[in-house]
Amino acid sequence: MVGDSITDCGRAHPVGEAPRGGLGNGYVALVDAHLQALHPDWRIRVVNVGTSGNTVADVARRWEDEVMALQPDYVSLMIGVNDVWRQFDMPLVVERHVGIDEYRDTLGRLVATTKPRVREMFLLSPFYLEPNRSDPMRKAVDLYIEAMRDVAASERVPFVDVQAEFDDLLAHLNTWVLAPDRVHPYLNGHLVIARAFLTAIGAL
Repeated sequence: MVGDSITDCGRAHPVGEAPRGGLGNGYVALVDAHLQALHPDWRIRVVNVGTSGNTVADVARRWEDEVMALQPDYVSLMIGVNDVWRQFDMPLVVERHVGIDEYRDTLGRLVATTKPRVREMFLLSPFYLEPNRSDPMRKAVDLYIEAMRDVAASERVPFVDVQAEFDDLLAHLNTWVLAPDRVHPYLNGHLVIARAFLTAIGAL
């Protein structure tokens, strides 16, 4: 399972694995706990190689050495919020920005080159825990979600719309119940991500 800080979530380095907290304290650990407890016959070994702060460009640079070198059967990738966020919290540090065209192209190359080497690849959408869709950063994140959706459709890989899951919840809860900064969820938010992913793989 690959991504940024939402995936990393304090995992062990260089490779995060269970037990003893090696998978971190987020959705990856919840996915593993569910699979181990309820589908032990599947014999799925979950590995966390999320890295805090990553954009899709960062992920692409480490893909061969840190992801494909592990010879995975399945790969999940959640990436995109930092690609947007750096444009807002570091507006003058343009070398840290990943524009939407670069995002779409890089993601497309990653999927196209990885697909033939694994049994299945899953794309999990970035998200922003802001119910106001006119908010500038929420609008930008939505555009990146659509870019990921387009890549998934073009490459015929499963797409998990995590933002949609959170939007359903935000109809009932204030964003501050789910995250301190609208980006990094508390455990309840990580359960939302885990449930969406487990549903996509047929584990629920």
